[in-house]
Order: sequence, then C-alpha cells, then structure tokens
Amino acid sequence: MIFYLSGTGNTKWAASILGQMTGERLIDITKVKEETAYFTPNTNERIGFCFPVHGWRPPLAFRRFLNKLRIDNPNNHYCYALCTAGDDIGETMDILKKDLAQHGIKLDSAFSLIMPESYVGLPFMDVDTKENEERKKVKAAKDLAIYGQFITERKVGMTYLTLGRWPRVNSRLLGGFFTKYLITDKHFRVVANKCIGCKTCAAVCPVNNIVPNNDNMPQWKHNNTCLTCFACYHHCPTHAIEFGIMTRNKGQYYFK
Repeated sequence: MIFYLSGTGNTKWAASILGQMTGERLIDITKVKEETAYFTPNTNERIGFCFPVHGWRPPLAFRRFLNKLRIDNPNNHYCYALCTAGDDIGETMDILKKDLAQHGIKLDSAFSLIMPESYVGLPFMDVDTKENEERKKVKAAKDLAIYGQFITERKVGMTYLTLGRWPRVNSRLLGGFFTKYLITDKHFRVVANKCIGCKTCAAVCPVNNIVPNNDNMPQWKHNNTCLTCFACYHHCPTHAIEFGIMTRNKGQYYFK
C-alpha cells in the first residue's frame, strides 16, 4: 500500500509510478476518514509514504494523518518513504521518522525526488522556466526508476536525499515560520473580472477547502485545512486567483 498526498500532481505521479512498479494499491490520504484509518496490509505488501515537502517539513495534513493512522504489524512489512520537492528537503525525513516512530513504524529506506517548483507564496519563489521544468521531469523519471527498483527488491538502508546546505536552519527556523504564518488560505483572493466561474479551483483542491459562491466564484473556508499547495492558483485557466501580492506576475505549473 502507498499512502500519498499531492497538490499540483508531482507526488501523485511519483506514487502512481511506484504503484505500477510494485503492483500495490494507492491510498489518497485526503479520502481516508478518521474512523477508517486502520489498515491491515496483505501478506508481503510494502508500506509506502509519498508526500510533497512544505517549508522543509512534511505537510501538516500528512502529519495529522499519521497521528490517526494505525497499521496492523507494520514492522512485518518493508516500509519506505519518498518526498517530492522543488529544491532541497532539509530535515523532512528526520521529522517523518520521528512521527512514524511514535506509532512503532520504522523506515527501511528513504528517497527524495526533485520535481518542478510549484511554491509561489514568497517574493523570491516562482515556478521554473519551461527548460528547467522539462529537465527536472526527465531526471526525476530516471531517479524514480532507480528508487522503484530498490523498493521492488526491498532494499534496506537506501538513503537518497537532497538535504541542502542548511537543513537544520531551513527545517527548524524557516519551517517554523512557514507553518505559523504561510500555511493559510487567508491570503487567497479572486480577481472578479477574470474569473469565469468554471469551478476548476474547487475541483482540484485536495482538501475540499473551496466552495463556489452565488456567482460561482471561489470562496475559501478558512477552517485551517488549507495545505497552501497552490493547486487552485496553478490550475486556474484565466489566472484569476492570487495569493496577496506574492503571486503577482508569476507563472503557473501543475504536473501533466
């Protein structure tokens, strides 16, 4: 089984490839209710965790899911994790390991996959150029094929992680800032004369945090479920969604 969370599609693609290589089921964690978060793996089934990196940490939604997740005899199964990021991941996997350890789950191998950038919530962060986007996707496909082979063969101790130059600073200091101030939907707004009322934003939101108003324009629920994954922003066909002034004149990206 492969538990995954995805916003703009990078992680869903990676999890799907691993599912094809291993022949194992995909479980979208946003579809799992708390009362059904108990799983019994099949004999010899691997346990995989796939998620994007948010602020050099696992996403809050993923960590909340782990808190309610219960797996029957997890250490009788090969267990691995793969995270996707536009650049480096800091201490993301260390944080994940601590979260899993609280539930008696131990990782056998861990991987990170560099994918096209999708975070646009700060002045100095934007999507990649088309050339860099394509380059990253080509390399990611090659890396994922290697990781998938390790996973298929149940290799233990495989650690392929892009930590970056300052993993502790990024995950602890900057990650704390991200979590406290930037994981929010309060900065999202819609440009009324650009919105065509197609409701694409509501359809692609992984946590159902957007509802259309009477004019079919998006309204964010402000209920602390927003991932700030920017799926709504990136999928808008008329570029009508903004994140304050941070997304002004910036590009869009989602995996396709």
